[in-house]
This record gives sequence, C-alpha cells and structure tokens, in this order.
Amino acid sequence: MIAMTAAVTGTGKGARGWFPITQATVGYDHATHSGTAHALLLDFTNYDLGIEARVALELDLDSGRALLGQLQAAIDAAEASGVALA
Repeated sequence: MIAMTAAVTGTGKGARGWFPITQATVGYDHATHSGTAHALLLDFTNYDLGIEARVALELDLDSGRALLGQLQAAIDAAEASGVALA
C-alpha cells in the first residue's frame, strides 16, 4: 500500500552476522508475521549481497510513533552534545 525508500549508511545483523546496510524501506501494508491486519514495515537491506542481507520489522502504529519519537530525541541529543558530525 505505502512504501518509501532511502539510501542509508549503516550496519545490520542478520542470520549470517553483520553486514553493511545501504537501503531502508519504510511502508505500511498487510502484516506477514505480527498477527495484525496491517503494520508499519521497516526493511534494512543491502541487495548487492543478496536477499539474505536484510533485517525486517513489523510494528503497530503506536510502536512506530514511539520509535520515531526516540529516534528524534537521540538525534537531537547527539547534535546538542557537539560530538555528532553533520
């Protein structure tokens, strides 16, 4: 239903260990495993390494809002600390 993709730089841990993440996809669609009809879907991937280089999450909307708030708070704190590089 909804899918938005961004290029990212990071690392993720999958079944084969740590790997570089190059793409994040955020969406809202039918859930596969969470047991709810619909969910926020977060996929962190590096398709250059194959389909197993993927970390996936399914969250309800309240959990997504909580995560978004904590991400923003952590970014704000990192920038305020003077340690974060822009």
